[in-house]
Amino acid sequence: MNNLVHTGVFLGLLLVFAVGVWTQKLPTRDEELFQIQIRDKSLFHDSSVIPDGAEINGYLFRDTPKRYYFVVEEDNTPLSVTVTPCDAPLEWKLSLQELPEESSGEGSGEPEALEQQKQQIIKEEGTELLSYKGNDVESYMSASSPSGLYQLELISTEKDTHFKVYATTTPESDQPYPELPYDPRVDVTSLGRTTVTLAWKPSPTSSLMKQPIEYCVVINKEHNFKSLCAVEAKINADDAFMMAPKPGLDFSPFDFSHFGFPSENDSGKERPLMSKSTATKSRPYAGKQKVDLQKVCIGNKNIFTVSDLKPDMQYYFDIFAVNTFTNMSTAYIGTFAKTKEEAKQKTIELKDGKVTDVFIKRKGSKFLRFAPVSSHQKVMFYVHSCLDAIQIQVRRDGKLLLSQNLEGVRQFQLRGKPKAKYLIRLRGSRKGASMLKILATTRPNKQPFPSLPEDTRIKAFDKLRTCTSATVAWLGTQERNKFCIYKKEVDENYNEEQRKREQNQCMGPDTRKKSDKVLCKYFHSQNLQKAVTTETIKGLEPGRSYLLDVYVVGHGGHSVKYQSKLVKTRKFC
Repeated sequence: MNNLVHTGVFLGLLLVFAVGVWTQKLPTRDEELFQIQIRDKSLFHDSSVIPDGAEINGYLFRDTPKRYYFVVEEDNTPLSVTVTPCDAPLEWKLSLQELPEESSGEGSGEPEALEQQKQQIIKEEGTELLSYKGNDVESYMSASSPSGLYQLELISTEKDTHFKVYATTTPESDQPYPELPYDPRVDVTSLGRTTVTLAWKPSPTSSLMKQPIEYCVVINKEHNFKSLCAVEAKINADDAFMMAPKPGLDFSPFDFSHFGFPSENDSGKERPLMSKSTATKSRPYAGKQKVDLQKVCIGNKNIFTVSDLKPDMQYYFDIFAVNTFTNMSTAYIGTFAKTKEEAKQKTIELKDGKVTDVFIKRKGSKFLRFAPVSSHQKVMFYVHSCLDAIQIQVRRDGKLLLSQNLEGVRQFQLRGKPKAKYLIRLRGSRKGASMLKILATTRPNKQPFPSLPEDTRIKAFDKLRTCTSATVAWLGTQERNKFCIYKKEVDENYNEEQRKREQNQCMGPDTRKKSDKVLCKYFHSQNLQKAVTTETIKGLEPGRSYLLDVYVVGHGGHSVKYQSKLVKTRKFC
């Protein structure tokens, strides 16, 4: 009978279903038996049982300790316990509890009440095996542990937080966490203004143990992470699987949906921790990533280039090896790097009264500076955009005076100021590269670029078209200007795209062959409705295509080209 009493005490301390009925002790990997053993919830209250060989998810309310228990059945048993903090540092302690040698049930044949036995153990300190404080993933490992009841107590003093616990008595065969190589550092192999290339040595778990491993790269601006669990806590701070259990919510600590145990239909995948209200509806975390924290899983490659970073910015990089079979991960030693500075824009100095040519790449910018050598009452800017429209901004001593989109020839007059300095920013087109000519002066007289009519098209008269000639017309201005017309034969495949490439208005007559020139003439009209001129181009070949260009030449010799016109002579006359 005395042996029966001790058996009942021991089984009660091991948190099993009934005294003397079950000889199977915890931990066990038989889920059905395990569920039977823990039906009596009155035994547990704030404590939980850690099953052997399964990672559990837990939640801590700030300053509220939580205890977990598990049993080692035989002496000299290997033991491994791993605690993974998520989101906040933890304080935790692992201890081996001493079992009471006597029972107060002497002579009655009945053991002491199980609740009293449990309370007796909790009151006793036991033998402390390991204590830790911090946010590292920390493990207790022993090749030979005594049998007994082990207690893991955790507390978070900073805030409510998540954590994970994994315990096993067969660490050699389990190895659920990917192993790190002998050099677990992440190296930065290339550094640019917007890119960083990372490289790391592969996990031996993949090469030697032939287990499925993939690598996840995490990029952020704040700090390195010690665990993938901490990354997901940051990304999913408001997502379903990171929601805290409501205080007072009556759920069983052994409800497998809360502890991340896979169901029959979800083998190998970690189940999210959910409250009852969210257990049937969760959101995928991938779509909820924050701007400053990115996570990307890249398969089994061990080199990766991070792109779309900002210049002159420090970033932190972490690599996690994930066992895709167990969904458990190990962190490499992260690194950090600062991207290179943006190349400083060279500022072009404008000289008073001198035309400057400017080239701007697609979607690029150029900065120009104009610093008049003497006091001035006004300043004039003449701009000729040769291709697509550009944006111009002018600041005087830091104050924005002008911001406009422009194309063709434009001029701007601004009020001057003694010893003022002007900064001009030119922004190119999204369609392609831009070319322009610009002149700044405090002594405006004659405009350097000829004025243009609003409509710079060349009109061809189809009825006047012959086998050897074509008649065209174009608009002029009130000012007397010189107009020159040029022709160039093109093949039948000449298309609109080729014509656009030749629409650079800054390419003047000096770039053309002498044989292309048809004629030059002067004309103007005070009445703009009559400022029209026509010209017949003769000496053409029948059935041929020609590209016609009209240039208007200004007083300073600078020219502006009208829109090119494609004409075709008649084949039969």
